[in-house]
Amino acid sequence: MYAIIETGGKQYRVSPGQVVRVEKLSTALGDPVEFDKVLMVAGDDGVRVGQPIVDGAKVTGAVVAHDRAKKIYVFKYKAKKRERKKTGHRQPFTSVRIDSIVTE
Repeated sequence: MYAIIETGGKQYRVSPGQVVRVEKLSTALGDPVEFDKVLMVAGDDGVRVGQPIVDGAKVTGAVVAHDRAKKIYVFKYKAKKRERKKTGHRQPFTSVRIDSIVTE
């Protein structure tokens, strides 16, 4: 069984027992998380696609870790002007362990 959820402006395919990295959530470590925006659920009884979300479906999980991704470097320059700018960015994320997918 798997589901497609939406959080942080992105869509993720999740299944029970999976650890997924989502955009940073403002929850404490070990707290339960519930995703209500379930776009699709597929299982033994077939596929249910929402318009836009599946009614009565939710995905529950627990926060495993908060961290920041690997640093990416952004380098901007203007040719022939001696103008250069180098900056770095580390995107924060939250790791969530998916516990169950509930449909009614």
